[in-house]
Amino acid sequence: MYRLTGARPPGAAPACGAGGWRGPRRQGPSLCVKLTGSASVPKPSRIMPADYLKRILNAKVYDVAVESPLEAAPQLSARTGNSILLKREDTQSVFSFKLRGAYNKMANLPPKALAKGVIAASAGNHAQGVALSAQRLGCRAVIVMPVTTPQVKIDAVRARDAEVVLFGESFTDAYNHAKELERRQKLTFVHPFDDPDVIAGQGTIAMEILRQHNGPLDAIFVAVGGGGLISGVAAYIKQLRPEIRIVGVQTHDSDAMMQSVARGRRVTLPDVGLFSDGTAVKLVGEETFRLTRKYVDDFIAVDTDAICAAIKDVFQDTRSVLEPAGALAVAGAKHYLAQHRWKDKTVVAVACGANMNFDRLRFVSERAEVGEAREAVFAVTMPEQRGSFRRFCELIGSRSVTEFNYRMSNAQQAHVFVGLEISAPGESTRIAANFRRNGFTALDLTQDEVSKTHLRHMIGGGSGIVENELLYRFEFPERPGALMRFLSSMSPNWNISLFNYRNQGADYGRILVGLQVPPADKKTFAAFLQELGYRHWDESANPAYRLFLR
Repeated sequence: MYRLTGARPPGAAPACGAGGWRGPRRQGPSLCVKLTGSASVPKPSRIMPADYLKRILNAKVYDVAVESPLEAAPQLSARTGNSILLKREDTQSVFSFKLRGAYNKMANLPPKALAKGVIAASAGNHAQGVALSAQRLGCRAVIVMPVTTPQVKIDAVRARDAEVVLFGESFTDAYNHAKELERRQKLTFVHPFDDPDVIAGQGTIAMEILRQHNGPLDAIFVAVGGGGLISGVAAYIKQLRPEIRIVGVQTHDSDAMMQSVARGRRVTLPDVGLFSDGTAVKLVGEETFRLTRKYVDDFIAVDTDAICAAIKDVFQDTRSVLEPAGALAVAGAKHYLAQHRWKDKTVVAVACGANMNFDRLRFVSERAEVGEAREAVFAVTMPEQRGSFRRFCELIGSRSVTEFNYRMSNAQQAHVFVGLEISAPGESTRIAANFRRNGFTALDLTQDEVSKTHLRHMIGGGSGIVENELLYRFEFPERPGALMRFLSSMSPNWNISLFNYRNQGADYGRILVGLQVPPADKKTFAAFLQELGYRHWDESANPAYRLFLR
């Protein structure tokens, strides 16, 4: 096993002479090897673990990057019973780790390739890294970004004199267009993750973690999109400290790497979730898949609510606001520690980005309480008789009420939508059971997406005149014209019987729509859904919908 014999100060070049920083030794010459130009780069399939170690030790990142702090998260640590350390990559000049890999790749390009100019595809953070690197190295940069990219990232790229091209709704769409522009304009492509120099640049984060924390370390949690960050971190850690677990974190709706590793081959997702835009990748890299499959110990997937809760956790400990992808590792660490019942462990979560649209905070704040298991929501049916309402309120007791919607349903019963403050996961199940024991029919809606996003704003009773109603939930990129495109695509024969759209400050829109579709039109309706192309879910059997709105 290799061991580091010294520490290179941030910004210092590797030195092999006396008194300088040396790479690790193992009964042989120093690994302080200078890599010059991409012509000497072997094909990915021939790059061995020791080669990656050399590349990371010699990566040219400190011309533009700083050694980011490794900070304790005291409140989060106290709540989980473990020591959680945050690797603060959000403190880089572009508020993301991506400048490490981008600069290392571009600084190693032959002068002729650099002179042609570079092109990249990115959801935002890699774009800023390439733009900054091009500005520093004095070359042209063209960046293709999905139309769903937060405006704060687009503005930041343009501010560094890069040319921005908006194309497609996902990274894959932008990538394919960038490859076409590369061919037509003879530019040099800088891949956001599937490149040895990019991977090595990101791997310097692991080098810093081991230098900053000399004591026992049980696990490092890393957000995974295309796999560049986790590949670099894992390739370095497993050469020096193989006992440290490397855990990849993805969202349930963008888990291409998890599925690929499970199946033993790269899997292309038909679509990806839009909330964690920085990790919204349909197909992971070939080299990153190889490294991740070899070195990463475990994976965990989290949902939107868990990410929102993690954003709040980091804010409470640091007063910094991470973007969803930036908080993904923190959300994964929390769930992993709870799932495996770890106590008194020391773990690192890489806080990898903070390019957050301010308007999105409205949605994050609303969902953080549910994600942290601090709010539970219920649908309760009570008899319309004297004293029922008061008796129900007595059952709530001293709990803080976060939301309360009531409407008389008929002469026999009433429906209540209520949100309550809770203190631990699983508590909502016990509360619902207590309601039932005392004669109130209760549904625990804490994990029901339709209720949390739409129905809580729509409680008002059902309709007695609607027939053949189908209820669908849609998600689409939030951009001008998207809502009208949806509406104009509807068949004139289908009556809209229910509609809820709420701009929640996110970069994607959410619609709940009821449509009166005659049985004879079912095939036509299925074709409409396919042609529309938006992510959708059939909620016609949702119990909360049937209780409140049917």
